[in-house]
Amino acid sequence: MTATPSQSDSPLVPRARLQVLGDALTLIALPLVAALALPAAFAGGGTRRWFGGRSESQRAEAQAAKDAAAAAFYELDTAQRDLRISIETITAVDASPDARQAVAGFEAISRRIDEASHRYIEAVDAHDLDRDGLEASVAAHARTELTKAKDELANVKRELDRFGDSLGPLLGKAETQLARLAPAVERARQGLLAASNALDAVRQSGLKADDLAARLAALGPELTKLNQGAGAHGVPQTLERAERVAREAEAVRVESERLPERAAEIDHRLVSLRTRAQALTTRAGQVEPVLSELRRRFTAACWQDLQHVPDQAEQNVAQAEQKLREARAARDEQRWPDATSLLSTVRALLNSTDESVSAAGDRLRRLNAVQKDPQQEIDRTRFAIRDAQRLAMAGRNTPDPRHARPLDDAVTRLERAIGTLEGRHPDYWHFLTETEAVRQSVARVVTQIRDERGAGH
Repeated sequence: MTATPSQSDSPLVPRARLQVLGDALTLIALPLVAALALPAAFAGGGTRRWFGGRSESQRAEAQAAKDAAAAAFYELDTAQRDLRISIETITAVDASPDARQAVAGFEAISRRIDEASHRYIEAVDAHDLDRDGLEASVAAHARTELTKAKDELANVKRELDRFGDSLGPLLGKAETQLARLAPAVERARQGLLAASNALDAVRQSGLKADDLAARLAALGPELTKLNQGAGAHGVPQTLERAERVAREAEAVRVESERLPERAAEIDHRLVSLRTRAQALTTRAGQVEPVLSELRRRFTAACWQDLQHVPDQAEQNVAQAEQKLREARAARDEQRWPDATSLLSTVRALLNSTDESVSAAGDRLRRLNAVQKDPQQEIDRTRFAIRDAQRLAMAGRNTPDPRHARPLDDAVTRLERAIGTLEGRHPDYWHFLTETEAVRQSVARVVTQIRDERGAGH
């Protein structure tokens, strides 16, 4: 509200403010005035002209109207001040279109409040209800004007109340965020303190944690902004910053506390992978005899894709051992991320080598089995086809062509694979890969049938 009877700096209300104060002073000074007037009265020198009857009744009614208008004025002023606090709470948190609309609405209703207040003050200034000789008609007119001003103030107050009720959702959301702000900032501060303490404990144990220290130091400017408060950086931004600082500080604390365990884990992996590399060196040396037997007993198609295994295994193991040395150096220098990355590379190299070395022995084993008894592989594949055919015919008189066609193709393909076993030098590896491929195609048909029936059910 731009002007109230209690605001001494308002150019609109000098007489109204003095009038309110004068009323109070009159009540205080009345006994003294009466005492001073008594001697003159007894001496026959009374100076005030006394009026009774209708004039005094109209004066009293006008004064009552003035008091009622003043009460409405102050009630409206208080409500506007309270609502301004609500608007400031919303704008401190919310920059959405709804919040901007609320601000615009408050400004509009504040203008109407100013207009009603101005008319009330004019009505108060226009009528001196305490002057001697106040005519009844003047008092009645004052009462009418003051009552009108009071009614206008009351109407604007009701409009202000309705507007305040409409702000409920926005205000609730803003108050919720403000309620989260202080605890969030405190959690961030406590998180930074806990991270700093954990980092100090790790360093005292003799471990370096330079990367963690750098991450913690990077949060220093963020703490400064948190300490500057939401007034400088905004409530949503401060809340987001506090939550982010708390998360990152917690991550630093957890990693700091885990660092001794991580160092021990790296030490264990260094030993384990070195032992595995040595074992693979021994196994790789056994691949060449396996290849010799494959060359002697089976056609080239059965082993030529394994020719590179010995040389590749030797290269992979040598590279793994080099990476192990680098990982050991990184661990000694306490470059933990580098050590972890290098050990992952070593593990991948050894896994690849293990698979290729195992492939040679597995090839010889499977070829020996099929050479000795190919019928077992044939029966296994035929069983898979027949099982799929029974499933395709279940509940049907004729199979669905989408299922029957690939199953028929599987039968034909199996027969062709069996045919490759004839002759002096059968290609057993081609036979094995073909039967495996047939079983995979049949498995896809089975999956398709079950999915379709499951969806239909």
